[in-house]
Formats: sequence, C-alpha cells, structure tokens
Amino acid sequence: MEELLQIIKDPSRVKIGGIEDKYLSDTLGRLKGTAAALVFPVSTEEVSGVMRFAYENGLPVTPRGAGTNLVGSTVPHGQGIILDLSLMNHVLEIDEGTFTATVEPGVVLQDFQKLVESQGLFYPPDPGEKIATIGGNISTNAGGMRAVKYGVTRDYVRGLELVLADGRVMTVGSKNVKDASGLSLKNLIIGSEGTLAVITKCILKLVPKPEKSLSVVVPFPDLSTGISGVLSIIRANANPTAIEFAERSVIELGEKFTGLKFPVPEAGAYIILTFDGRENAVNDSAKLVRAVAEKAGALDYITLSDPAQAVDIWKIRGCLVKAVEEVSEQEPVDLVVPIDKTADFIGFVHETEKKTGMQMVAFGHAGDGNVHLCMVRGSRTDEQWTHDLHENMTTVYNYAYSLGGLTSGEHGIGVAKRPYFLGATDPVNLEVMRSIKTALDEKHILNDHISYLK
Repeated sequence: MEELLQIIKDPSRVKIGGIEDKYLSDTLGRLKGTAAALVFPVSTEEVSGVMRFAYENGLPVTPRGAGTNLVGSTVPHGQGIILDLSLMNHVLEIDEGTFTATVEPGVVLQDFQKLVESQGLFYPPDPGEKIATIGGNISTNAGGMRAVKYGVTRDYVRGLELVLADGRVMTVGSKNVKDASGLSLKNLIIGSEGTLAVITKCILKLVPKPEKSLSVVVPFPDLSTGISGVLSIIRANANPTAIEFAERSVIELGEKFTGLKFPVPEAGAYIILTFDGRENAVNDSAKLVRAVAEKAGALDYITLSDPAQAVDIWKIRGCLVKAVEEVSEQEPVDLVVPIDKTADFIGFVHETEKKTGMQMVAFGHAGDGNVHLCMVRGSRTDEQWTHDLHENMTTVYNYAYSLGGLTSGEHGIGVAKRPYFLGATDPVNLEVMRSIKTALDEKHILNDHISYLK
C-alpha cells in the first residue's frame, strides 16, 4: 500500500491502517467493514492511477462520496482500498447554451441546486438526503419527492467520465439531447452502486427554474381513501410536482421529533402535494386538485401559502426516518409497488404488524408507489432482532412481489437487500448482469462483495 504514495503524492490524502469507523460503514453505522487504505483523489488521473494499482494487485476497491447510503453500499471488504471522492467537489461548468452543467462526483446536491437556482436554472432530482453527492445520486439512481413530475436522476444525466477497473478512462454520453449511437453505456453505470466503474465527471441536464412553487396538505379519514384520491388526482392531469403519503401515526413521530405540528390532527392519513411552474398554471392545478380531493373524500384542503408553514410541513415529512431512529434501531426499506396497489400493500403491512408484534412505520411517494418502510427493533435481543427482521422482511417483500413490486425504488441493493433481490430476480437476468460485470471488471474488484453480480 505504500505504493499509493507514488500515485497520491500528498501524504495527507492517503491513510494506511487505522481508518476511522465512519469510512468503514454507511450512514446508519451498524455494518462495519475492513480496508487497508483510504485515499482522497482530486483528479481523474489520480483515480486512474489508484485503479490501475488495485487491478494489477487484485485489491478490492470501494468508491464512496458522502456515505449517506442506507443499504451498506459503502461498506468495504477485505484488505483493499476505500476511494473517497469527496474532494472532487467542483462545478466545472454551467453551460446555459445547452442547459447542462459539468460537475465532479463529490459535489453536494444541496450546494449544486442552490448554485444553479441562483442563475435561474433548476436541477429537479430531489432525494431526501440533500447532503448526498451527485456521484452517489447517480450510483443509486436516486429518486425523491419530485420524481412524479420530473423523473429520477437517470433522466438528468447526459454524460459521464469514467475510470474502469483497470484504470482506463472513458467518456459515455455527451451534452447532446439525443443519442442513438450504439449501446447506452451511460445507462449501465447509472444505478450500478460503484460495481462497474468510478465516476469522475458528470454532465447534467438543467431546466429553467419554475416561477412559483406551492404546497398543500390534504387530510383524509384513512390511507385507502387517500390513495384512491391520489389516483383521481393523477387522472385529472393536474401535474403535481410531488405527491407524498403518511399515516397520522407516522406524522406523530415526526411532530414529536421536530416539535412542529401538522394541521387536522383527527385525520387518519395525509397526502402532501407540491405544484410548480408558472403562477397561473400552479394556481389552476391547485384549484383543480381541491375539487378532485373533496370529491374523493378529503376532510380538508390546506393551502400552505405561508412559506414558513410549508417549510415546517416538509421538515416533518423529511425527518421521518430520523424520527423513527430516535425511538429505536430500525431497518429502512424502500420497495416499490404499482401505484394502485399502495393501499393494499400498507394494509398487509398493518396485518403483519399485528400478527408479529413488530412495529412497521410506512410512508412514501404516493405518486410512484415507492413505499418507505421502517422495521422497528424495539426491545428485541440481538438474536431475536436478526431472526424476526429476516422473517418479516421476507414476508413483506414476497407480498410486494406478488403485487408486481420490486426490491428498491431508490436506495439500491447494497449489502442489506442483496438476499431479497437475489430471491426475486430471474436467473437469466442475473446471468446477463454478471456477464456485463465481468466484461467491465474482469477481476471483480469494484464493490464486488456487495454485488449480486458475482
């Protein structure tokens, strides 16, 4: 590992042995891996040199950014190298002529969004963790609350500069809007969790900044009625930016955590919506949704015209995972089901909760069927927790699969969801994925231990 000092010539950016725990885990900090070295490259050339060294010596490499992942994607293995890209954090160009920005992978999402909005532009992907890096968002194809209108991270990646496992550098995609020039290698990398290549530059699509944004809270007597209302809203073509759902019992955890309050506390569930665009269009959409929601059985329709009140409401929605974690250790799940099956799935979760005695906290993105489910440990011993968690995870995943659902909507597979993904995926699909992995990483050194690609 001393040879790394010939590649990264600044010794302050190379750590051999004695690596801090935060670099050996993810944001939950419960899974801990091992590594012999930690390096902080600042250029594509340094990344290429590190990868060439690792490839020649058969050393495992774990790329990471801010480490905010929830499924163990940044947990290293063996006596390899952690490749921390957080110092590659520069916005290299904002090209207003092509509505693109070129950035390094360590750029923090919230910083980038603030910068482009100051120039009248907008980067729509909106995952819950705003201090995640752009490279991390691309590696998991992060979604978030605005996906129902704008799509997910994949829809805003025009091109990537990559370092392959053997150190070779390649560019995939470009600033061009269209591309039918061969296989879409770019799209293989997006969502691959650092298993195929290391991202060193990103060309991102931007759009004009919306003139106005407006949020509303729609309380319903129960979640089933609320989800039916969501389907009616989507059919009405009101084009909301975000459609979130949460039951009252979940919101109460957020209220306790933040000290803030939701309106209409007698509601059984809430649908939270945002509209953005030109002011007239936003107002017309909100008016249309009011009529649809009232017809669908809403208890009220609260327009959050006060920006401070809107911030409070979204603060409660945004803290729900942390609010659960404050009460007990929990295992986060982000499975996805067809949008019209969301209420059926949540009903099954409640039945399973009653049968097993394990608390299961559910909320999520009603507009795309992405359910965030916290499996709560409570007072279980280590042995009980390991057993009960696996049993209940298997139960809820199998039911989601029976509805046509998938293992992950935006967090990825990592270490934590690997067995459930493997159990539900066609062997032919896995065989093709593994062939692609081997073609790009013949020695299987990039995040291979977390991978379902070996």
